[in-house]
Amino acid sequence: MMANFHVVIPARFNSSRLPGKPLLEFQGVSLIEHVYRRALAAKPQSILIATDDERIATVAEGFGAAVCMTSVEHNSGTDRIAEAVAKQAWDDNAIIVNLQGDEPKMPSANIQQVAQLLQDMPNAQIATLCEPITALRDYQDPNVVKVTKTDQGLALYFSRSSLPHMSKDQLADLAKLAVYRHVGLYAYRADYLQSFVKKPVSFLESSERLEQLRALQAGDAIAIAVAQEDSGHGIDTAEDFQRLSVGN
Repeated sequence: MMANFHVVIPARFNSSRLPGKPLLEFQGVSLIEHVYRRALAAKPQSILIATDDERIATVAEGFGAAVCMTSVEHNSGTDRIAEAVAKQAWDDNAIIVNLQGDEPKMPSANIQQVAQLLQDMPNAQIATLCEPITALRDYQDPNVVKVTKTDQGLALYFSRSSLPHMSKDQLADLAKLAVYRHVGLYAYRADYLQSFVKKPVSFLESSERLEQLRALQAGDAIAIAVAQEDSGHGIDTAEDFQRLSVGN
């Protein structure tokens, strides 16, 4: 049975590396609307944009999106989503997909996939995706988050370090090995999401600057699968946006 799910898109104006990012335009359309269209194509039960900025809200409402205004105090998109979800009349077991507001290339198939993955693995608290790493520069890049997983499809660890460690001989054959980058697309159940944001920041989370490690250190299970389609890359910097604008 196909999963029923809601998509919540967190969007803030004051990004440290690229202020005003959700409202930047390419192909005559704002970044946030591109993300919304990706969500729409996945055919969820509903789509909600969670923001703390009236400018984003105005633009989003202008293209027909539902908007939930949230606190300016949130430290992460997950916190923002949790507030928005708490304001909805959704069931505790409702599946919530966190589609980040800077992922204009995320395929709708992957959005459906991560929701289905959580439904199919009832013992997991979170579901997410990964993609093979084939280039040495990505394996060595701390901005590319690596992940290892079990044969049963659960995440073992996420790291900005090169993971797993490999010999020079293995690195020469990198494209043939099971080495993965994490794709920042998540699904949670509504009740777990509320409990997750109440957990204290963990040592591993603060060390790696990776929020999902809070769940792993607490003993929660994260289901993970290889993405069905190329997820592209999020827009974090002006250089990322320039590459997007010229179609690279």
